[in-house]
Order: sequence, then C-alpha cells, then structure tokens
Amino acid sequence: MSTLTDTIQIENVVASTDLSQELALEQLATDLPGAEYNPGDFPGVIYRLDDPKSATLIFDSGKAVCTGATTVDDVHDAISIVVEDLRDLGIDIPPSPPVHVQNIVCSGDLDQPLNLNAIAIGLGLEDVEYEPEQFPGLVYRLEDPDVVVLLFGSGKLVITGGSNPDDAHHALEIIHERLTDLGLLE
Repeated sequence: MSTLTDTIQIENVVASTDLSQELALEQLATDLPGAEYNPGDFPGVIYRLDDPKSATLIFDSGKAVCTGATTVDDVHDAISIVVEDLRDLGIDIPPSPPVHVQNIVCSGDLDQPLNLNAIAIGLGLEDVEYEPEQFPGLVYRLEDPDVVVLLFGSGKLVITGGSNPDDAHHALEIIHERLTDLGLLE
C-alpha cells in the first residue's frame, strides 16, 4: 500500500564545498576535459558529470557548488569525483572537504484538484502568497520544517528549501493534515 509521501520525488540537490585553494579558472577550464568557462556569462567554471549526472560550479575563491544530482549520496559522489579530478591536475586540495547540502527540491502530488483560493484563506494570509495573475501556484512558507511549498490547482506541489529529504516528507504530511482539517481535501 502506497502512502502520501511515496509521491515525493527529489528533483535536485544543491550542495556546496570549499576546496581551500584559490583557483586559476582559465587554466582549469583548459586542463579539465569538458569544462566550460565564459566569464562574460558566468563567473565560474561549469564542470558537468554524466555519472552521477550533475554540474559543479567552481569559483576562483575555491568555493564550489554542485547542482543537478537527485540524491544526497550522488551529490557527495559528484563532489568527490570533482575533487579527485582537480587533484589529478596537481591542485592541492585537503582530504574530504566538507559538503553542505544547501537545498533539496522535491515534487509531490496530493492526487486531487485543489481550490487555491480557499486554501489561501484557510491557511492564513500571513504565511501564504497567492497572486494567480502573477504565478499559477500558491506559495506557502512553513517554519518547521523550514521549507517553501508551491501548491498548484492540479494537486501537484513543489517543496524547496529543505536540507534533508525528510523535510519534504514532513512538509507534505503537514500540508495534508492542515488541508484535511480545513475540509479542503477529500
């Protein structure tokens, strides 16, 4: 039997690390196969991996941001691969730079259409942004977990801002409970 939180799917994990080393980006882009560097468009090197599928943005300060992975393990693996590739180029990076998950974006589904006008009123306007002329979704900010939930009339939702996959599951349970209590879910 499936549960409500079974509809949660991680779409993107964003994590950062500090390589503790200033980097010469032009040289890095030349030496790192497949790396892209267009300083007029973006101030960092973009280094894409196929496995795990991800892109790491590497800045001259030594800071790096990995995005596009769909699991926390994949983001850790991607950063490890990037670190090894940089070490192979002779760049001195300390062992196991810390990886900080910044944001996990998840999607989910309440499996029924939603009346966003009623939800905006029911949840209270202090925690909700709903301007259908500007954006077709309702923006609902939760404090615990500290996430933002985008609800759509189709019943689909996006949960962003969490740093742990459990944040999305917890948020979906809270949304379901609140909407049920308000009589807005069947």
